[in-house]
Amino acid sequence: MGREYDAVVVGAGPNGLSAANHLADAGWSVLVLEAQPEVGGAVRSARDVHPDFVHDTFSSFYPLAAASPALLDLDLERYGVVWRHAPAVLGHPRPDGSWALLHRDRELTASLLDEQHPGDGDAWLRLCLEWDHVGDRVLGAMLSPFPPVREGMGVLARLPRVGGLEFVKTLLTPAVDLGRGRFGGEGPRLLLAGNAGHADIPLDAPGSGLMGILMSMLGQTVGFPVPEGGAGELSRALARRFGALGGDIRCGVEVAEVVVRGGRAVGVRAKDGEPIAARHAVVADVAAPHLYGRLVSADDLPERTLRSMRSFRMGPGTVKVDWALDGPIPWASEPAHAPGTFHVADSVEQMSVTLGQVTAGYVPAAPFLLAGQMTTTDPTRSPSGTESVWAYTHVPQETIGDAGDGSVRGVWDETDCQHFADRVQARIEQLAPGFGARVLARRVLGPRELEARDANLIGGALDGGTAQLHQQLVLRPVPGLGRAETPVRGLYLGSSSAHPGGGVHGAAGRNAARAALAHARVRRLTLRGP
Repeated sequence: MGREYDAVVVGAGPNGLSAANHLADAGWSVLVLEAQPEVGGAVRSARDVHPDFVHDTFSSFYPLAAASPALLDLDLERYGVVWRHAPAVLGHPRPDGSWALLHRDRELTASLLDEQHPGDGDAWLRLCLEWDHVGDRVLGAMLSPFPPVREGMGVLARLPRVGGLEFVKTLLTPAVDLGRGRFGGEGPRLLLAGNAGHADIPLDAPGSGLMGILMSMLGQTVGFPVPEGGAGELSRALARRFGALGGDIRCGVEVAEVVVRGGRAVGVRAKDGEPIAARHAVVADVAAPHLYGRLVSADDLPERTLRSMRSFRMGPGTVKVDWALDGPIPWASEPAHAPGTFHVADSVEQMSVTLGQVTAGYVPAAPFLLAGQMTTTDPTRSPSGTESVWAYTHVPQETIGDAGDGSVRGVWDETDCQHFADRVQARIEQLAPGFGARVLARRVLGPRELEARDANLIGGALDGGTAQLHQQLVLRPVPGLGRAETPVRGLYLGSSSAHPGGGVHGAAGRNAARAALAHARVRRLTLRGP
């Protein structure tokens, strides 16, 4: 084969760059290969909506990045990342003009909730206090390789301080029911359920409540920060750090094959035929369906892996709409504190119905929106007095029908995307009359466009595979794995298809790097002998 490296990383998304940095820290020679013209995967930004506006192409807000040891340990601020925060973390405007607001100051969050329903403020602070006692261990257990023995024991040791099994029950309660037992008003329910909606777990299913609590409490502890200048600055900082360690990145190089000999990954072959050897490891920041049976030949995989992959499920598709506005969003009722992110749903129940329509294969009639006011959060994103805005929502991977007016067929061509974007925009217009009149430019990225810009986003799915419980932990990506190791020796899955799943936290990449380093140590000892 061609030039040899200690490791080859396939994919320069945040997980791939995290793996590369951790391997380079250990002194390994590492090459990263990326099919796209630039690094970043789903963490990129550009001025392609309007030349005066920066828009994030995919993801925007990074609470997990601000809390994950996999990225915190890299000290990315030294390599150019400057984190910015909006006045408020999250807002949920309601049809009656009121807002549910999450502020980084928990006392302020509590006072705002208490104004709407007395007693809810104290209940919110109790939830925050419980999270203070156990949250770092819960997050650590979620991000660690499975099984998370050390962090899991830490959770068990602290459970008595937060109510023991009663707190476990809280974490397992579906998001649609979570707020009813603790709060009297709708504000906290909207915040928790809306944050649960960042994953594709049905709001009436176990796991959704944990997601709602996790995201809400991250909002209280680290906020929902963004990199100054655009999401791409986070990726470029990861690349700069890796380069400073002597690492190599080659963009515009698509990998066609992981080369396997004697049951071991020994390198990769680029689409143009170039062979590249890997002395110790190949780390794949690649969606599992692309890895098993495609980059790795079916002949090199156990039948049980191929059989299990036939039932592997991606999450729902996504449609993302970006706007350049000539002024701020004209809210019918201004929030007390301007939020960086906002959710659009008339109620928790409507949110649940909408997500249920997507699960059932129907394009939602009144889509639940996750949205961002980027200039509010980072003034460098557009000229003073304007606003860079986006909203995304989930749609079915396979469409049975349109729960709305029938104008969207679910084939997601230009006509479908524009009709659906009109539906999305109308949702915001109801809450901010005159929104459409402020639009200087609009871009719609449907499932096809998202996948074309990042092959890991199969059908527009964001999380490398559904986040529902049947495809998590030891079941991810297939039963019996749950770790970065694969059935091929020397090949490690370091993408969001591996535990711990989606989100910009770099943990899947670090887990893969640690596994590669550990196996290399064992191999050296074995070859050396007694």
